[in-house]
Amino acid sequence: MGDPRVEAAIAHWAPRYVENGVPVGDFQEVSRSVERWEGWCSAWTDRGSVHEAEGDAALAAGHRRSAAFHFTAAAACYHFGKFLNVHDMAELRATHGLVLRAHGKAHHLLEPPVERCEFPYGEHTLVGNLRKPADIARPPVVLMISGLDSAKEELDHYATWFLERGMATFAFDGPGQGEAEYDLPIEPHYEKPVAAAVDFLESRADIDSERLGAWGVSLGGYYVVRAAAFEDRIRALVSLSGPYDAGEQWEMVPPISRSAWQVRAHAANEDETLAVARMFDLSAVVGNVTCPAYIVGGELDRIVSPQASQQIADGVAGPAVLRLVEGGNHVVNNKAYMYRPQTADWMAEQLGASGG
Repeated sequence: MGDPRVEAAIAHWAPRYVENGVPVGDFQEVSRSVERWEGWCSAWTDRGSVHEAEGDAALAAGHRRSAAFHFTAAAACYHFGKFLNVHDMAELRATHGLVLRAHGKAHHLLEPPVERCEFPYGEHTLVGNLRKPADIARPPVVLMISGLDSAKEELDHYATWFLERGMATFAFDGPGQGEAEYDLPIEPHYEKPVAAAVDFLESRADIDSERLGAWGVSLGGYYVVRAAAFEDRIRALVSLSGPYDAGEQWEMVPPISRSAWQVRAHAANEDETLAVARMFDLSAVVGNVTCPAYIVGGELDRIVSPQASQQIADGVAGPAVLRLVEGGNHVVNNKAYMYRPQTADWMAEQLGASGG
C-alpha cells in the first residue's frame, strides 16, 4: 500500500495541476515517483528546477516565449510542491521563494506582462499581480481571489480567459495566502482586504475600476461572496466551489487540508481551527449580495458539497446563474471547459468588455 496522503493528493488534485500549468507528463512522472508525502515537495522542487534551467537557457538564446513557458511551468511545479507542505514550514517557505523567483522571471516575458504591485492593508502590505490586455485603454478589471492553499501565481491560466476578452486581472495574496500567509492568518471577514485592493485599483488611471468584477476559487469562492455582501463597488462576481458554511462541512475536509487550515489560521490545535472555520458562514450576509453572480459547483465535489453552491445561488438577492457540473470534482478542474470560457464570457458581458 502506498502512502494514503500521496494517493489522496493524486486523486484530488491531478486535474488542478494540469489545468493550472503543470505539463501532464510531469504530473504523471513526478507523482508516481513519490513514495511518502514527506518527499512530495522536494520531488516537485526538483522538477521545477529543470523547467527553470530550461527557461534560463531559452532566454539567453533570445527565445522569449519558450522562456516564459518554462518559467511559469517552474513556478507551477514549485507551488504545487509547497502548497500543502505544512508539516515542514521551513521547506515550504524556501520553496515559496522559488515560486516567486521563477514567476518573477516570467513577468516581463508574458503577453500581456505582469506588473507586481504592493498596496497597504492596515499596518501590513499586500501584493498583487496586475495584467492588462494590450491595446485597450482603461479596460474593466477582475479582482482574482485565491483559496486556502492557492496563491496569486496559480491563477495565471484562469486570468488568460479574462485577458483574452478585454479585461484586466488583479490576482492578489490576502491574509493567510501566498506572500501574506506567514504574518496574517486567514480572514473570515474578507471584505477588509478586498476593500484595500479595490482602493488600490481606484488609484490606477490605466484601468476602469468602476467596471470591477470579482472572482474567487474554492475558499476564495466564499471570500468573493462575503466581500460582495459589503463592497458595493463590485459589479459582478464568480464563485467557484465556495463553501456556504465551512464549519458545517468540516467533516468533508481531507486531513491534509485540515492541517493547512490550522497553519493558515495560526491556530494551536484542531479545536481552535474548527472554531475559526465556523466563522466562515455566509448565512447571515449572503442576502446582502445584490450584484449579478455566477456560481459554479461540481456534482462529485468531495471537499465542498455542491449543496453549498445551491445555497449561495438561492441566497443572493441579485440575479444568479447556477452551474452544477455533472461529474465535476472540486472546482470542476476535471471538466474546466464546462465553466472557464462560460464564466469569462459572462463576466465580459457584465462589465462591458470590448475584447470579444
